[in-house]
Amino acid sequence: MALKEDVVNAIADILDVKADELKDSEKLYDSVGVDSTEMVELCVSLGKKFGVKIATNEITKSSTPLEITALIEKKKQ
Repeated sequence: MALKEDVVNAIADILDVKADELKDSEKLYDSVGVDSTEMVELCVSLGKKFGVKIATNEITKSSTPLEITALIEKKKQ
């Protein structure tokens, strides 16, 4: 499975939404209406799942699934 699919599925699980609700280029806030608490949980959970350190300011409500995937991909190198 591609990293992008893994990231989208992880975001969907963490935010308790369906993966098809997450559009690649649509901001998380616009597509599923995330709040600040969910963003902190998302940073921590994604960091643990993918073995990288993600600061809470690196992923925001304005981030898209593609941007989050690119960030994780960059950190895994």
